[in-house]
Amino acid sequence: MTTRAARACFGGWIVLLVAVYYSSPDSHLYTWALLGYSSAVAVLVGVRLNRPARRLPWYLISAALVCFTTGDTWYNLVLALGDTPDFPGFADLFYLMVYPLLTGAFLLFVRQRSGGGSNRDALLDALVPTVGLGLLSWVYWIAPFTRSHELTVAQKIVSVGYPFGDVLVLAMMLRMLTTSGRKPRALVAVGIAMVGLLISDIFYGQSQLNSDWSLGGPVDLGWIVFYATMGFAALLPSMRGLTEQTGTGGVDTSPHRIIWMAAAAMIAPAVLYIEWFNGRDIETMRDGVVDAPVIAAAAAVMFLLVLARVNGLALAQRRARARERALREAGAKLFSAATIEETVQAVEDAVATLMPADRPYVLDLATDLPDGPDRGEIRLVPAADLPPGVSAHGFDTVLFGALPLPGEPPTHAYGLLAASGDVLRDLAGSLETLFAQVEVVVERIGLTGEVNRRDSEAYFRTLIQNASDVILIVGDDDGIRYASPSAATVFGHPDLAGTPLAALVAVSHHRTMHEVLAAVRSGRGTQDAPDLSALCADGRLVQVEVDGRDLRHDPTVRGLVLTIRDVTERRRLEDDLSHLAFHDGLTGLANRVLFRNRLEQAFAAAERDGSTLSVLFVDLDDFKEVNDTLGHAVGDELLVTVGQRIAAILGAGGAGTAARMGGDEFAIMIERSRAAEAEDVASRIVAALAVPVEVADGLGGTHIMSGAASVGVAASTDASSATELLRHADLALYQAKGEDKGTWQRYRPELHSAMVQRLETRAALHEAIELEQFTLMYQPIVDLETGLVSGVESLVRWQHPQRGLLSPYDFIEVAEESGTIVSIGSWVLREALAQFAYWRRTEPAASLAYVSVNVSARQFRTPGFVDHVRQAIEDAHARPEWLLLEITESLVLRDADQVWADLRVLRAMGVRIAIDDFGTGYSSLSYLRQMPVDVLKLDKSFIDDILDSEQQHIMVDTIVSLARNLDLAVVAEGVEDLGQRTALARMGCPYGQGYLFSKPVWPADVMPLVHNVRALV
Repeated sequence: MTTRAARACFGGWIVLLVAVYYSSPDSHLYTWALLGYSSAVAVLVGVRLNRPARRLPWYLISAALVCFTTGDTWYNLVLALGDTPDFPGFADLFYLMVYPLLTGAFLLFVRQRSGGGSNRDALLDALVPTVGLGLLSWVYWIAPFTRSHELTVAQKIVSVGYPFGDVLVLAMMLRMLTTSGRKPRALVAVGIAMVGLLISDIFYGQSQLNSDWSLGGPVDLGWIVFYATMGFAALLPSMRGLTEQTGTGGVDTSPHRIIWMAAAAMIAPAVLYIEWFNGRDIETMRDGVVDAPVIAAAAAVMFLLVLARVNGLALAQRRARARERALREAGAKLFSAATIEETVQAVEDAVATLMPADRPYVLDLATDLPDGPDRGEIRLVPAADLPPGVSAHGFDTVLFGALPLPGEPPTHAYGLLAASGDVLRDLAGSLETLFAQVEVVVERIGLTGEVNRRDSEAYFRTLIQNASDVILIVGDDDGIRYASPSAATVFGHPDLAGTPLAALVAVSHHRTMHEVLAAVRSGRGTQDAPDLSALCADGRLVQVEVDGRDLRHDPTVRGLVLTIRDVTERRRLEDDLSHLAFHDGLTGLANRVLFRNRLEQAFAAAERDGSTLSVLFVDLDDFKEVNDTLGHAVGDELLVTVGQRIAAILGAGGAGTAARMGGDEFAIMIERSRAAEAEDVASRIVAALAVPVEVADGLGGTHIMSGAASVGVAASTDASSATELLRHADLALYQAKGEDKGTWQRYRPELHSAMVQRLETRAALHEAIELEQFTLMYQPIVDLETGLVSGVESLVRWQHPQRGLLSPYDFIEVAEESGTIVSIGSWVLREALAQFAYWRRTEPAASLAYVSVNVSARQFRTPGFVDHVRQAIEDAHARPEWLLLEITESLVLRDADQVWADLRVLRAMGVRIAIDDFGTGYSSLSYLRQMPVDVLKLDKSFIDDILDSEQQHIMVDTIVSLARNLDLAVVAEGVEDLGQRTALARMGCPYGQGYLFSKPVWPADVMPLVHNVRALV
């Protein structure tokens, strides 16, 4: 069983017992006994589950709970038998045993958490509030018992024993809380339990004094808290922390600790004042304050405790200054040490100074560590955790640290200080500082030895002989006096001694060579020296980097020491990486980074000299379809061809810089250009890219495709920065994309305002969906023969908080681009069905037969659209035949297989399908025979000229006749006058829709319109 499960079971059991205890007074004997003994058992279960380091304190707590419960059970048993319990009696014996048991348990907790040592400061911090609370207990709790004339001596002794026991336990609890380190949750729980015990004991004592004690009252809640919280504390995993060492064993010196101690010290004066104030009559003043001796004694004790605490702080301050002085002296000795032996002696002297004179210790410094860490901070460890072979010299706790020593082969040293735990914890901070100083000194000694070793002649020769770089010693005549053996590998010359340095360097770099030598001789160094080209024995030229030192005054050298490194491959790699960093890897054009850098420079130059800088943004039209249908390999081939054509156009006249900005987007910068020049380049690019491109797919096949593109043009005269110039070009490109594509557009200031409004509309659409700012209006669809309203078309409107009621013309296009049209369409479908179902329920006899809902192509292609329609019908409690979905003609003819399959599923459900704006799209009448549709809605453009154009009249008549032969219903949109209605009725067109019958109306106006439409026509 886990501790979490045990806590849950115990908590539920306690709640049940408490409920039974207060709801059933007759069961007090049994429920109270179960409550107490269950808590004692919970403590034992917690010991078994959590396995603390020391179990004895918890066994004492369990025993205390058993004694307390046994006393209560005896007391309740006497009451149950109808007798009055004796006082003092057998139960009081068990009650009084509780306090020494709890005190012993808390003392063991304190000893374990402090590591077995004493902590005088923490003890004093606990005694000050204990004395203050003891004084309050005497004045308001103990003294009334001693002065009672109704109690016998034995009763007074027992009555006084309870508060004394509570004060004793409280003192131990405060001592536990003043121990430094993290306070486990179990300790907080024990503190809550003791508060409950203390409160109930106080009220019980007052009840005994006033002879008004009754079983089962609210006073019992404190003891219930004591029982339950003690058991719960033992079941917490953090109960192990009460028997574990907390660390340094210091005392908390935070401000709130000082405030509580000061408040406790003020208890005695406060009690004295209260007693004086309450007894200011003449008789009491004559007799004096009753508890004056006790108050004076308590004040004196607290005064002495505070003096002792202040004295402890002063002693601690003196010890800290002494340790600081010892560490300074030790640091001076350490940093003057030149060997490991001197370092060891300095450490021994420092430890001897830091350790108390009357406390034994053992310092062990050795270099024969068998196993263990190579290095690490000094730490306090138990003797059992030391590495094998390291002795603790009979002490339980030691300070241990290890670090590597310089030299070959590498060795490791360890330092061990064994002493009593309280001394080690007190000195831990100082010894950590000393350890850090030792580590620095040891590293310094190692580095000094390494430098000395490297300065030796033998080491120098070994280094030169095995170096991969070429080392030359050059004399005053610029001749080579010495060349390291690596010269034969790098240059192919076996012996360069006696050769002029100029013979090794290419003629074109002789001047640079002399400048480098002059810089070395003058002491300027060669940090910024350029590379040299050196001539190899086989005629190859290699690029070398030269570093030099002037050692002409060194008697062992007497010349310039040149270190030469072959950097040919590195420079080639750097050039390649530089090119890749600033050029597009696919097209070879400049990339976004290089284009932006050049644009910033060109813009600054244009501002200085007043010239004009133009930027063109080029974006391929419908490039995504190429990748989606033919694959990215074909798309990459197309991009390469586009890049070549753009570069050819610019290269012909040297017009500017071309770059690929990413994806299918290119940019062109033209410096010092006139408006006509930039427009000419844009026109030529549009024309060149419009020529079909033949590309290979990598599988042996070729494809002919269009690379048509749109171009946006912007000039620096309209921009205040390079960033704004780019933004203007992007806006112009957007405008070109939004018109006919395959064209170019120049930036105009009004584009910015339109784009800002478009972006604002796009952002507001998402908020409008969340806030449900959309609403529906309905336009009737009328039977032209009877004049009855057969159906209504739902038309969405946006109730914009600032711009008012907006028609679809103001936001549908943006919604299509952003994808919010899917969410809007879903809402319209559900709202229209719900409204129509309401009309059908309220007026089932009305002529209204269906509601028409427009569906965008993007919404229709959304996965699961058919299921969404089915769910919307079910949620509205509607019937499928009540719904007419209007789709565009282009949707039916694109992706025909999948679209037609979904349409057939919808029609099988009973939903009818209409083609909206029929005749404005592909106008493929031959498809009507195959299309899974039910209704054709003639676009308003056909109806406008039906009375004035014979051709238009014949076309509409033909469509109506064809639809009638194919069993398709026809709805004429945009019927605005009676003549149009009459002409359509004569053709046999069954339905009409338009302002002649009604403008779009709100839902509340639909039914009145249904009843009165005959009068309108």
